[in-house]
Amino acid sequence: MKLEQKAGDPFGWFEIPTTPIGPVIRCQVSNAYDEFEFEHVSVSLGHRCPTWDEMCKVKDLFWDEDDVVVQYHPAKSEYVNLSKTCLHLWRWTKGQFPQPGKCEVG
Repeated sequence: MKLEQKAGDPFGWFEIPTTPIGPVIRCQVSNAYDEFEFEHVSVSLGHRCPTWDEMCKVKDLFWDEDDVVVQYHPAKSEYVNLSKTCLHLWRWTKGQFPQPGKCEVG
């Protein structure tokens, strides 16, 4: 399925400044469609992986504060690494991800 971006679409390419003179975060955003049940954002700065704070900034820009969004760490046999400096955020649109309790995560 080829998606063509137009104004107001919830997907496409975005550039987000980190500071007035800092690096730019580049995001490729995909919304859920047809049988694909996940919203997805690829996050890259090009020269290094995004930090935790940068990933939090992206999460806050593209989702509500109460949305649960995850980074997957698949089985090693399932690794596909197209870019060593790109991380991904996913939100399942068909319900809530199971989660450990607050004390276990914090």
